[in-house]
Amino acid sequence: MSHAPLNPDRRAALIGGAALAAAPHALAAWPWRGLEPMALKPVRPVVWKDFLGVNAQFQWFPDAVARKQVERLKALGLNWVRLGLHWMLLEPEEGQFQLEPIDRMMALVREAGLRNVTYVVGTPRYASSVAKGDAYERFFDKFPPRNPAVLAQRLGMLARRYPQVDVWQVWNEPNLIGFWAPQPDTEAYGRLFVPAYQALRAAAPDKPVALAGMAYFSEIDRRGGLMIQELARLGAFNLNPIVAYHPYTATAEGSDQDARDFVKRVVPAHQWLRSAGVRQVWATEWGWSSYPGPKEEQPIVGEDGQADLTLRRLALMAALDYDRVFLFTLADLDERATRRDQHYGLLRRNGEPKPVYHALQRFLQLCGPALQPAAPPTILGQAPDGLITIGWRRGDGRPLWMLWAREPGEVQLKGVSQATVHQPLSGGERPLKDAGEGVRVPVTTALQIVLGA
Repeated sequence: MSHAPLNPDRRAALIGGAALAAAPHALAAWPWRGLEPMALKPVRPVVWKDFLGVNAQFQWFPDAVARKQVERLKALGLNWVRLGLHWMLLEPEEGQFQLEPIDRMMALVREAGLRNVTYVVGTPRYASSVAKGDAYERFFDKFPPRNPAVLAQRLGMLARRYPQVDVWQVWNEPNLIGFWAPQPDTEAYGRLFVPAYQALRAAAPDKPVALAGMAYFSEIDRRGGLMIQELARLGAFNLNPIVAYHPYTATAEGSDQDARDFVKRVVPAHQWLRSAGVRQVWATEWGWSSYPGPKEEQPIVGEDGQADLTLRRLALMAALDYDRVFLFTLADLDERATRRDQHYGLLRRNGEPKPVYHALQRFLQLCGPALQPAAPPTILGQAPDGLITIGWRRGDGRPLWMLWAREPGEVQLKGVSQATVHQPLSGGERPLKDAGEGVRVPVTTALQIVLGA
């Protein structure tokens, strides 16, 4: 098996980027200002097996370990994975394909009944646009292909070979220099995407095609601007692609400079996308590494912090206008990845669960297979600083509220006479009784689930 980094430029944005619409003035969220309560009523129902997927790198693991990973995924009740194919490894020399690892992975996916979105990235030396003698020639795979038709032909071939792929995605993070050297270029990506789209539709006419998952909110390295917005102006949305991006941020709710900028950015961005005719908006990567350091842009949060951040972000994403989201990633990676990238997994390299896996499993079990939108609870009295509440109704009809705050405190839920508060991180639970006008709930900085009677 060839060795190569799985992703050389997986970064967490610490200051956030421009949204697809103007963000509020930064003064509104300076750290020393109190945060107003945020009460969210979800946009639409959520069915977890259709909404939540994970990135997976089955081809990089021994067969027995890959099968254990699939078993762990299925035990969560999840059914979607995102797979990456590295063109420079599939065809290191022109016309000489090395597809055995991918054949094994795709056979496993088909056998397990997993649905998947699969992307292709990384140019072989023979097809790379890097000039001979260029100072960065050794990074040939980071440069786009000279001739987009070559990639289009390969994608058509792969689509015919692997009919089990549900969605094809063309490239990855072309708004970053690490995936589109020497400088990201929206028009050049458009020239790559159109023939690729045509080849994929010809080979698999019933399969949707996704634009590349853009890093962050699609901010373009060095020159600025938003690649998704520029692609829209070029007419890319006329092809009805799935639009995808990778909202990595320092915290679940936002960035160091604005504690709430995740929601502030997503809401207007998705309103703009829908108004532009986009039918499907996906987050094809998001998550946090549990790496021990030294620090590589993302704050060092450890395994418990990874679990905490993941649940809070998932709660927000489920309530907002996403059609599907893919956590990065199913399992920790080996030394072919960077130090930070080695520790994003729900599972350890041997397939055993990390704390984030157990926390996610408890979260999904408490929610049940699906949730219906409901009003968030009415809070009596003073709310803790930065309180966030989200209202749902389970399939059995019981009300379910998710809540957490920036500072610990207590809230009283008006009209709720009986409930149980659950801590998915620890597995703890506590019955609550009416305190006069409603139950009192101890609020922490971690996500809790209050399940009504």
